[in-house]
Amino acid sequence: MNDKNNSNNIRKRQYLIDEIKVGDTWRIFKILSEFVEGFERLSGVEPAVSIFGSARVKEDHRDYRRARELGRLLAKEGISVVTGGGPGIMEAANRGAAEAGGRSIGLNIELPFEQKPNPYAKKVITFNYFFVRKVMLVKYASAFVIFPGGFGTMDEFFEALTLIQTRKILPFPLILMDSDYWSGLLDWIKNRVLVEGFVSEKDIDLIQVKDDVHEVVDTIKTFLSMF
Repeated sequence: MNDKNNSNNIRKRQYLIDEIKVGDTWRIFKILSEFVEGFERLSGVEPAVSIFGSARVKEDHRDYRRARELGRLLAKEGISVVTGGGPGIMEAANRGAAEAGGRSIGLNIELPFEQKPNPYAKKVITFNYFFVRKVMLVKYASAFVIFPGGFGTMDEFFEALTLIQTRKILPFPLILMDSDYWSGLLDWIKNRVLVEGFVSEKDIDLIQVKDDVHEVVDTIKTFLSMF
């Protein structure tokens, strides 16, 4: 009986969302305050590009160097660089933008294991709620660039893809960086998901794949020139 009670207590404490109870109005106000702060502090950053990728890559990694170069090139074009504010690819992109004197923005998240904002994000906003942070990463973006990464990176990719597919947001360039890394996933989508009829050819066409950061910048510039 005690084991069952302990299991139930652990389950109740397992997820942050479980802490939201009917009548927990103060928590709702905190959520609203995060939205308000995000809207106010990010107002005027457009055009902006949100860049994602693994937090685990080090400074000597090829992806780190490419993300840093991409951040630099975007900043030189007057395009804000927005990341999740952490290490790895996020740090590299923010670093490149900061070194070029551009707008380098980090949208940090509070985690059970501490994530410190990287030192190259010149404007840092820290969120407690993932879903608020996700809104900010999408709302101000004119493009998404997805470097190789893990579950969090793929979560951002598929969320943006789904929003565009369902026309909840206007289509913008959704670019996967490194054709070799993403080829297995794309083959599975084409050879299984598409064949099963769960997506259409038009859905797959929403995804672009690049290997050169200059091509990425040209694609984004072409898109921005239409507005």
